[in-house]
Amino acid sequence: MGTHRTGSAGSQGGIPVPVTQAGRDGLAALLARPRTAVIGLDFDGTLAPIVADPEQARAHPDAVPALAALAPKVASVAVVTGRPAGVAVRYGGFAGVPGLEHLVVLGHYGAERWDAVSGTVSAPAPHPGVAAVRAELPGFLDRIGAWRGTWIEEKGRAVAVHTRRAEDPQAAFEALHGPLADLATRHGLIVEPGRLVLELRPPGMDKGVALLEYVREIGAESVLYAGDDLGDLPAFAAVDKLRSDGVPGLLVCSGSSEVTELAERADLVVDGPAGVVRLLRTLAGQPA
Repeated sequence: MGTHRTGSAGSQGGIPVPVTQAGRDGLAALLARPRTAVIGLDFDGTLAPIVADPEQARAHPDAVPALAALAPKVASVAVVTGRPAGVAVRYGGFAGVPGLEHLVVLGHYGAERWDAVSGTVSAPAPHPGVAAVRAELPGFLDRIGAWRGTWIEEKGRAVAVHTRRAEDPQAAFEALHGPLADLATRHGLIVEPGRLVLELRPPGMDKGVALLEYVREIGAESVLYAGDDLGDLPAFAAVDKLRSDGVPGLLVCSGSSEVTELAERADLVVDGPAGVVRLLRTLAGQPA
């Protein structure tokens, strides 16, 4: 990885040149000193294509081979997700893969951690408000007339309401946002909006906190983070914070027409999970 150089055709070692100087500095640091770099990656929409039923989400077929090629060359690969860590491991196919010994999954926004070496998940006790909301949600949605087309996803330490299957998904999303925020507040939770999904979860849990704490824990000297949704904005902010502290970083958006905020903040936009996989392969020094 350390032999990559900026090319004259708008690429750096086959990687598109980031549009910002901070991004170019982050990429240069990662390529020069890969063994001190953390590669942070969201799961849904970044490693796995978005699907109507979240239980059917699976990593892009080329994601695990790309990660297995890259992970031994960097300090760590961290999958940062709102899903339970064990679910992300199962849907990603990360367990027992040679080369992935340097991979961790920070599930439930860092409240859970799975690492490939031990193959175990560590986690504190869940917030009691989540169980209360989980019990109340079906009747709550029925009373406000929003049951048809919505779908509740059980996430262990959080609960999510999806509107992608509704007759008018965006209208349902907007109509539910306020009432669900009120419900969450009553139980000491917050609402995190995403791509046609509203997640009710404990405060103080976000991808930014998880990423920042992990990068500092292992003493990384550079970081790349790739995401696709509003829930990834805190991780983008964490990279900005690390940059201000002298740790170069590269922000990558797994391109989506549904969410433009990340693309506007990113140093580099790629074409969804397939583009993320190509980037990972290129970073690993493999043909993309």
